[in-house]
Amino acid sequence: MDDLDRQILDSLRRDARTPYTEIADEVGTSEGTVRNRVERMMDDEIIERFTISTRTGNVKAMVEISVAVDVDTKAVSERMATWEEVDFVWMVSGEQDIVLVVDATDTRGVNDLITQARDQEEVVSTKTRLILDEELG
Repeated sequence: MDDLDRQILDSLRRDARTPYTEIADEVGTSEGTVRNRVERMMDDEIIERFTISTRTGNVKAMVEISVAVDVDTKAVSERMATWEEVDFVWMVSGEQDIVLVVDATDTRGVNDLITQARDQEEVVSTKTRLILDEELG
């Protein structure tokens, strides 16, 4: 991955719907070059998916989860990724092992999800942070 790839990714992070022609003008190359590089980054799994960010009025939170030492964190993460309110699942280093980024209709929905997480036999503890505001880069 070179500097041009990074510039293309920066543009797509701001708005994944940006036309390739607009990205090409922004980074100083052709539309074909942008298209080919995006396709290559998708083939190489540098770009995993295109997604959207919403301002739904919902309650967003990060639920940090610690699991027992002998647990397959990947398996737990994959299971939690299927939960309806979960937007992202990150396996992280530090005190916690997994972070869920949650988008629920209200605080009751967040609390229900925390309870669901705590009901998993592998989960040792949880810590929750409500997301008060976000800025998209």
